[in-house]
Amino acid sequence: MPQDYEVIAQLIKTSRKKTPVKVYLSGKLSGIDWKNSFFGNDDFGIYIGEWQEFSEILSANAQKIKHYCLENSCRNSALPIADYKAYEARIEPGAIIRDGVKIGKNAVVLMGAVINIGAEIGERTMIDMNCVIGARAIIGTDTHIGAGAVIAGVLEPPSADPVRIGNHVLVGANAVVLEGVIVGSHSVIGAGSVVTKDIPDYSVAIGSPARVVKKVDDAVKDKTRLLAELREL
Repeated sequence: MPQDYEVIAQLIKTSRKKTPVKVYLSGKLSGIDWKNSFFGNDDFGIYIGEWQEFSEILSANAQKIKHYCLENSCRNSALPIADYKAYEARIEPGAIIRDGVKIGKNAVVLMGAVINIGAEIGERTMIDMNCVIGARAIIGTDTHIGAGAVIAGVLEPPSADPVRIGNHVLVGANAVVLEGVIVGSHSVIGAGSVVTKDIPDYSVAIGSPARVVKKVDDAVKDKTRLLAELREL
């Protein structure tokens, strides 16, 4: 997926907006034209398809469909969810990853994380619980983005540059990295920090706005060491 915001914006604009539904039905269902979206028998079945299509089927067959229960997860969605089977990564239940996201081998995406279109996640990088990785953000290899952290996305304003986070970086829980910021490799961002400007390599930055307080030394490396065992498939 191209990183250029114009390509992504055009893709969203021209996509067919979808409202998918799953419907459990009972009644006298034989003879209904389900348009190849029905699985079941004459008495009970499941319809999987578009809301507009189902509403037309329901209106035309109100006497046959006695009961139904409808599940609906979105409305006029412009982009599909990614095919998780395509990734050589560990993706836990509840993560939401848009189509067009690149995820490297042995990366880990935990429960509740959201990764938007055009983002890139490096090999062996962990995206912790409830993180938000915005559109076009680029995160390097062997990095950990802590629980609840927000890596800002940039589809608008179009003048903004994407966030770039280097290799072997630790971003603490609930930290925020704003648009256009570059976080250098081997750096540490403290929990709850708000990063508004670039952070050099091998730096420890804390606060709001975040400022560099020291260089990464052996003690910091030991405290922020990542576990290879968590990244094995």
